[in-house]
Amino acid sequence: MTRANRKTALAVFSHFDHPVIRLLSFSVLLFCLYSPSTARGENDPSRQGNYARELIRQGDFEKGLEQLRSTYRIFPLNEPLKRNLAEGYAAYGHTLLKQRRYEQADENFAKAIELYPDDPSFAFMRGVCNYLLKKYDVARYELERARGITPDNVDTLYYLGLVVYETDDRPQAIELWEQALKLAPGRKDISDQLARAHKEMAVEDRMDQGHSSRFNLTYDPDVSSTLAQAVLDVLEEAYNQVGADMGSFPDARIPVVIYKRSDFQSVTDSPDWSGGLYDGTIRLPFGTMENISAPMRGILFHEYAHVVVFELTHGNCPTWLNEGIAEMFGRSQYARSMPENHAARFAATTDVRKLEKGFGGFASKDALMAYQQSYSLVNYLVNTYGWPRVTQILTDLGNGMNMDEAVSATLKSYDVDYNGLVKEWRQSVARSTTGE
Repeated sequence: MTRANRKTALAVFSHFDHPVIRLLSFSVLLFCLYSPSTARGENDPSRQGNYARELIRQGDFEKGLEQLRSTYRIFPLNEPLKRNLAEGYAAYGHTLLKQRRYEQADENFAKAIELYPDDPSFAFMRGVCNYLLKKYDVARYELERARGITPDNVDTLYYLGLVVYETDDRPQAIELWEQALKLAPGRKDISDQLARAHKEMAVEDRMDQGHSSRFNLTYDPDVSSTLAQAVLDVLEEAYNQVGADMGSFPDARIPVVIYKRSDFQSVTDSPDWSGGLYDGTIRLPFGTMENISAPMRGILFHEYAHVVVFELTHGNCPTWLNEGIAEMFGRSQYARSMPENHAARFAATTDVRKLEKGFGGFASKDALMAYQQSYSLVNYLVNTYGWPRVTQILTDLGNGMNMDEAVSATLKSYDVDYNGLVKEWRQSVARSTTGE
């Protein structure tokens, strides 16, 4: 199970509509306003710079930036050209960031910083970008540089707090958020993050710690060290198996927390039927368990699969696809019995597009059917077209495509789009239940 309004990049997306976009747009605004007077000579840098700026305003970033670069090479002492080139990189980076093309965005922010190392807006944008990439060392370096130049910038304090919280410096994160909230008392995103941090710390600060090669584990004191180690061992298996099938092995260490059931529900606000949650941390209600059972293995593989889906899509994934993939791996370890005709009945009455959002508000029975439909559709997709094409759909989603675009691009050679895929699946379910 996933939740889309928590910390890490999942939470960042919910904030992009104001603090980040506001600051990033400020850089774009500077670019649009930095307009030196136009001269008439064909070799005049102002004329060539204005032409490049117009290309960028029209969205032709690559051509506009190339024009600016070539002109700047000829006139390296021209300050307006230098500023326009830096702002052009930032504007392109901003566009790429909104498209979730984080690696390319980072390259452009880095180029802007090369030209103006002391510009706090460029350092801030690169810091946010690397936070989303989970490159926390780079993110912290850039955000601390930005803070050093503008110490009272609320957004810098907020995102720096997210970075240090993700790297287990919770007291400093809370201090940064409290400082930000004093400067901007009305910022609900900051007050909400503070409330979550206090709630999590109240439960987790008394817990024990463990780790494996790729996972950091925090677990309730009543959990045995034997069970804690067994959980890590299964997650390492999941890392290898899911990674092999999906061609993705995340580099960042993955936090895992084992709670008592009551603490799990208190911290996550999850429905009673939830067996686990991934929100940037794998959260598990295993606090009363003594040994790893087959259903627990299924939950661990399920939740780890969400890690890989997020790595590939940067959070831009329909819930049915996300949960269906997780169910595929979970059921490889523990196959819950459910007659296929349940999926057929649900398929006949439910629009798949209505399952693109979260399942958290569903009653237990409806959630079970939603998971079954998601599994059935992904199972058809994998068995018909293979894991590499599923991974390509996820990668395209991570590059900013919507589901219609990603399916059409990946299954182009089969002349299948999103609606066609769903139609094929429905027909397959109908055949399986009628025995054809």
